[in-house]
Amino acid sequence: MRTTSRGLIAVLALTPLLAGCFAPSDSGAGAGSGGRLRVALAVPPVQALSPYSNDATVLSKLSVAEGLTALDRNGTAKPALAKSWKQDGETSWTFELRKATFQDGTALTAQSVVDALDHAGSAKPKPRVLSDVALTAKAEDADTVTLTTKSPDPVLPLRLASPALAILSAKAYAKDGAVSPVGTGTGPFEITRLSGKAKATLTRFDDHWGGKAKAPGIDVSWIADGTARANALRGGEADIAEWIPTAQAKLLTEGTRHEVPSVRTDSLILNTGSGLFTDASLRASARTAVDGSALVNSVFGGYADPAEGLFGPAVPWAADRRVKVTGSAAAAPKARVKSKTEGRTLRLATYTNRAELPEAATVLQQQLEKAGFTVKQDVREYTQMEADLLAGKYDALVFSRVTLLDTGDAVDYLASDFTSEGVYNIPGLKDAAVDKAIRAAAAERDTERRQEKIMKAEAEILRTDAVLPLVHEQAVQGIAADVEGVTLDPRERSLVDVDTRVK
Repeated sequence: MRTTSRGLIAVLALTPLLAGCFAPSDSGAGAGSGGRLRVALAVPPVQALSPYSNDATVLSKLSVAEGLTALDRNGTAKPALAKSWKQDGETSWTFELRKATFQDGTALTAQSVVDALDHAGSAKPKPRVLSDVALTAKAEDADTVTLTTKSPDPVLPLRLASPALAILSAKAYAKDGAVSPVGTGTGPFEITRLSGKAKATLTRFDDHWGGKAKAPGIDVSWIADGTARANALRGGEADIAEWIPTAQAKLLTEGTRHEVPSVRTDSLILNTGSGLFTDASLRASARTAVDGSALVNSVFGGYADPAEGLFGPAVPWAADRRVKVTGSAAAAPKARVKSKTEGRTLRLATYTNRAELPEAATVLQQQLEKAGFTVKQDVREYTQMEADLLAGKYDALVFSRVTLLDTGDAVDYLASDFTSEGVYNIPGLKDAAVDKAIRAAAAERDTERRQEKIMKAEAEILRTDAVLPLVHEQAVQGIAADVEGVTLDPRERSLVDVDTRVK
């Protein structure tokens, strides 16, 4: 078995699918001409790249939009549109803005920051990063913003680095609540054309406060099929192809295959709000039936570790602070499972954007059927099923989640995915002890004690059997040999920046 690196290795600097896949540049030149980067992404946009959807990470991966802060390689907040900040009290922070210009030519001001954060706070559904915080923004002068939270938020600077809290110009926000990042960000690359869910064209924004990007632009194609992404890279028609399936990874040459320790955990999510798994004993039966270690070599080709919990080896503090899970329900024996589920089918869902997940679902189906369940799979592209997942229309979901995606702080992930009011609570979990444990972690300011409380919250969540961790992944990114400066990020928030270019 391949062993993932023990530690959060956040950034490594390094850097051509089917000619018809890529959008032409604005000049009309062919894909990749003039040093333009051709990037194949896996998950097509759900909401026209709105920062309030899962599309938000595209805006940070391609350096289109920026927040007040960013995360450094150690997961610490660093200046972005805010050049500095200070905490004025338990619930108040002051941010000083740098001189920056939006891609539509308007200037960044304190009021534009206030307006952007107000739009995020009133969005429906609310962005995951705001699941557990009420945020108020006030312009003190043209370059100073005061942010106030209803209760203490020790990690506010980390929270503000979320792609969902990118600051866009006034032009981005429509009266109906729609948000468009096309030509409204502050990043070094500007979206000049978005063609549905298939392609996008980006050009260099020469007035970026951090200097001009080395690449003149980016041609993006969304290709949900992982084998097609890998073939595009091998065929010289993509410069960067993200999320190479593990079955394809060994077919890439060593110089184009880049393995990244990842904070991504793949789990079986059980719907506790409706259907079969409202019964805790059936959830426990699923837990005893499911064996994630069987997936490591058979499905992931060794590019994974058996799950230790919600947080794996790329989160270096988790293992030493892990808390023993106690108080879980007892599993029903096979005969009892058959009796309780007679005439009922376990609806098992997963999505095709990550090639390993349908394979994993097939293995899990066999394991669950052996335990007495009758299982039927529903496998589609993620954007076709997200609404149904959030509406609780499945019994179980094979799910891949970047646990430190939204803020770099684990509490935000726990709050959005597992609290009673969490906006990404796919398991429909409503458990008072879980809510209490997550609130306790959120209120803790000391780093070590916060981590300890995070792991206590993990144990409370796992006690419910609402989520059954399977494996901790190692990501494989495909990068052509003549490209350098690509960011290999375990949080999967960064990819192309000002230094990325064709040699």
